[in-house]
Amino acid sequence: MSRPVELPRWADIGLLPLINLAMALAVSAIVVAVIGLDPVQVITQLVKGAFGTRSGLGYTLYYATTFTFTGLAVAVAFHGGLFNIGGEGQAMVGGLGVAAVSLAFGNSLPAVLMLPLAVVAAMAFGAAWAAVPAALQAWRGSHVVITTIMFNFIASALLAWLLVNHLKAPGGMTVETVAFADSAHLPGMHELLAGLGIEWPRTPLNASLLLALAAAVGVWALLWRLRAGYELRAVGHSPEAAHYAGIHPRRQVMLAMLISGALAGMVGVNELSGVQHKLLLDFVAGAGFTGIAVSLIGRNHPLGIVLAALLFGALYQGGAELAFEVPGFSRDMVTTLQGLIVLFSGAMARVAAPALSRVVMALQPRAAVAAGAAHG
Repeated sequence: MSRPVELPRWADIGLLPLINLAMALAVSAIVVAVIGLDPVQVITQLVKGAFGTRSGLGYTLYYATTFTFTGLAVAVAFHGGLFNIGGEGQAMVGGLGVAAVSLAFGNSLPAVLMLPLAVVAAMAFGAAWAAVPAALQAWRGSHVVITTIMFNFIASALLAWLLVNHLKAPGGMTVETVAFADSAHLPGMHELLAGLGIEWPRTPLNASLLLALAAAVGVWALLWRLRAGYELRAVGHSPEAAHYAGIHPRRQVMLAMLISGALAGMVGVNELSGVQHKLLLDFVAGAGFTGIAVSLIGRNHPLGIVLAALLFGALYQGGAELAFEVPGFSRDMVTTLQGLIVLFSGAMARVAAPALSRVVMALQPRAAVAAGAAHG
C-alpha cells in the first residue's frame, strides 16, 4: 500500500485544487471539441455570461450565496469526522422555518424584528432536522451517511404534504403559499447599493450574500480560533484519542451536525426571504448536493469554499447564457463540466499530488539557498 503524499498546507489547499480544476477544464475542452464546438468560444462565452455584465455577476453571486451555505454545512460536519449528505433536506426544513414565521408574524412585526426571526428560524429548523441523524450516530451507531440520505426523502415528502394539504394558497393551482408580507422580504442588493449611491441592476442577489460571508468567517473562527472547534477537529481526526484527552465524542458529533444543519437551513433565507417571498415545492433544487462538491473543491476550508461556490455560481449562470448564445450547446454540457470538476476534485483529488510534491521539494532547496543569501 502506497503512503499518502504529504504536501505543504499552502500547496494542498491553494495549489492542488487549481491543478485539479485545470485538468477538469482541459478534459471538458476535449469533450467540447469532440462534439464539434470551439472550446475557446465556449469558455469565453461562459466567463462573459457569468462575469461580463453586472446582471450576470449578480446572478453568479446569488447562486454562489446558496452554495456557500451548503458547502460550509458539509465542511463543518467533515471536520467533525462526519459526512453530512443531508444538506438538501436540512435546507428544505430550514425553508419551512422561514415560511412558518413569515406567514405567522409578517403582518404584525416590523422588518427589523421579522428578518432576524426568519434567520433564527431557518437555522433552528435546519439544526433540528440534523439533530436526529446526529443522535442516531452518536448513541446508536447508525451511519450518518445513510440516515441523512433517508432524511432528505422524508423532508421532501413532508414539504410536499404540508404545501398540498395545509399551506397552499387558497384558490390557486400552483403548489405554493401566499406571498410573505413586505416586512419578511430581505432587501435586494440593488436596494442596499442604491442607498450607497451605487447603481446596480435588479437581480436575485440579496443581503443573504453578506450573511454567507459572515458565516464563512464564523466557521473559520470556530474551527481554528476557538477551543470548541479544536475539540471538534480532534474528534474528527481520532475519536479514541480525543476521548482519552477528555473530549466527549458524542457531544462533538451533535455539535458538528447541529451547526451543519443550521448552515444548510440558511438556504431558505436566500431563496425564500430574499427572492421568492413565498414557500415553493422545489426551492432548494439540488443545492444541498452541490454543496458536497463545493466543499470538496474548497478542501473544506471556508476561503476555498467561497471560491468554489463562486466557481459553481459561474457555471450555473454562464451555462444558462451558453445555452442561448452558442448553437448546439445545452445545459447537459454544463452538468458534464460540473461532473468532471467533481471527479477531479473528489475521487481523483490526489492524482496530481505526487507530481506536485516533487516540484515543491525541488523548489524548496532553491528557496532556502536564496533566503540564506539574502540574509547573508
